Amino acid sequence: MNDAGVDIINRETVYRGFFRVDKFRLRHRLYAGGWTTPMEREIFERGRAVGVLLYDPAADAVVLVEQFRLAPHLVGLPAWQAEIVAGIVSPGDDADEAVARREAREEAGIIDLGALLPIHRFMPSSGGSSELVSLYCGHVDSARAGGHHGLPEEHEDTKVLVLRYRAAMQRMRSGAITNAATIIALYWLAANRVRLKREWREHAATVKVEPRE
Repeated sequence: MNDAGVDIINRETVYRGFFRVDKFRLRHRLYAGGWTTPMEREIFERGRAVGVLLYDPAADAVVLVEQFRLAPHLVGLPAWQAEIVAGIVSPGDDADEAVARREAREEAGIIDLGALLPIHRFMPSSGGSSELVSLYCGHVDSARAGGHHGLPEEHEDTKVLVLRYRAAMQRMRSGAITNAATIIALYWLAANRVRLKREWREHAATVKVEPRE
């Protein structure tokens, strides 16, 4: 199947707030041939987002942020969630990498984020939301990470968590981490950690570090 097999008959915005919900009337082609009868679907228009796993290869540590989330609270999970740094791509934003660096600064106080490697793009809920997340892994010095951050005007209140790699993986495997982007990023790190430590170590050895005054 391809996009030619989708016929959007009508689209209507039924809710507009912090996010938007659009109602569609559509039909699509069937595998057996022909078309479905017209159907209605509501889509949560979340847009694009960027997430970045902050990793310190020298300390073998990850930097996460903990913050309040209403949705987990409503389904019986802890309201304060440990997650990777992430943010929404707004109209007028630069490349995804710039958004990743901005969010690392705003949510975790990281002002000197190093190399960024793309991990994957994924849709958290393709059955009902348009959200598309671009994941990255960013080189960071975890010794400089800590404290409380966030933008008050956006009701952000984040606490920085610096966890050794094995502690972070144990927390995830125990079920304490339930955020999809964080789980995907940590499993990617598990598969690429040895290579990443070697490559970033070799890169650091070729970079001349100017002494601080």
